[in-house]
Amino acid sequence: MTLAPNEQAAIIRTERGLTIAGTRITLYDVMDYVTEHYPSKFIRAMLDLTDEQVNAALSYIAAHRTDVEAEYQLVLKEAEELRQYYEEQNRERIARIAAKPPKPGTEAIRAKLQARRAKLESQA
Repeated sequence: MTLAPNEQAAIIRTERGLTIAGTRITLYDVMDYVTEHYPSKFIRAMLDLTDEQVNAALSYIAAHRTDVEAEYQLVLKEAEELRQYYEEQNRERIARIAAKPPKPGTEAIRAKLQARRAKLESQA
């Protein structure tokens, strides 16, 4: 499949990777929805894009599926590595925060959250 010239200019390479021109939205953001089989109207609404921008992104992905998928897998790997790094860096801090007593006046909402959490866990 060949792309029309205007579709080619709609996708540019920036320091963030393949990006929809005029936005900060990468094709990897779009790929998150494509891999979950969301319809283009949903993608458009979630990423606040025009029909033309979504169509250009989807056309580019379809035309360069292998390359885009390979880059997408690298992005996912890097994101997971960053998540693990920051989780490790903040583990002690999160534990300190969790050990603190609840703020006064939050007892009712905490009880409601605990009840909801217990209900969800019993359904799983």
